[in-house]
Amino acid sequence: MKKILVLFTILIINLILANPSYAIKIGLLTQVEEAGIGTNVNGRMIDVHTNKTVCTSDAMKGYMLVPYKNEIAVKTGGHFYTLGTDSIVLRPDTDGYVSTKGKWYRGKLMIKNMNGKLTVINDIDLENYIKGVVPSEMPASWEFEALKAQAIAARSFALANLGKQSRNGYDLKDNTEDQAYGGASAETNITNKAVDETHGLVLTYDMKIISAYYFASAGGMTNTSIWGGDVPYLRAVPSFDDNVKKNGHGVGMSQHGANNLAKQGYNAYQILQYFYQNVKFAKLNNES
Repeated sequence: MKKILVLFTILIINLILANPSYAIKIGLLTQVEEAGIGTNVNGRMIDVHTNKTVCTSDAMKGYMLVPYKNEIAVKTGGHFYTLGTDSIVLRPDTDGYVSTKGKWYRGKLMIKNMNGKLTVINDIDLENYIKGVVPSEMPASWEFEALKAQAIAARSFALANLGKQSRNGYDLKDNTEDQAYGGASAETNITNKAVDETHGLVLTYDMKIISAYYFASAGGMTNTSIWGGDVPYLRAVPSFDDNVKKNGHGVGMSQHGANNLAKQGYNAYQILQYFYQNVKFAKLNNES
């Protein structure tokens, strides 16, 4: 494979967003009949409407929630008891994790009775969310510069798509319909380092954060678009992944291609500027 020449200039600008906390809501379970939840330290379930504690949770103990009429009920001691509300937040009393779907998550869990079914949402800080995305989307054993590129692309995609799943009561799903997200259970030291070293960095075009699409492999050449319309920062380029079978939509960054370029000595910024044309890097600014 021939090496490519990447014209590399990086300009990091401060990008000011309306939400200085950069919290994001991720749908973990949508419209289910029951949901198992818990905390690894003592915690509490709080009524969203009154901000009052309606139930406490013991460390490392599981609780089953079910919809009950227009409210939520919890099973304890073999019986179900209504919590008297249709929406609760589960949070640890001290630094710790919440659990559902057999995984641990940072942040809080929001559980809502919506139309007689339960929806479970992870309310989490953006950077901690990205820590659960990177190892779920790219093997932690891959090149460190590829992992950094993945972190920046995932952060950009998340912010560009806030509210995409608002009809379900959250921003994004935890699967590849949006981005794969395994919570704290998926985290590794090396992928967390990749997130920390790119803290707050996003890709922009014309001063707007781009929806940085990515995929596993294109088998030789990326696509300009498969959804119709012209996206100025997406152009077909050699994908540097012809050593693997095509897998994915082919738009944006090839993950295998990013790893192969990193093996050749290219850094995360060069990799991203190759797959996304005429983009600039921005640093999120906490000023509102």
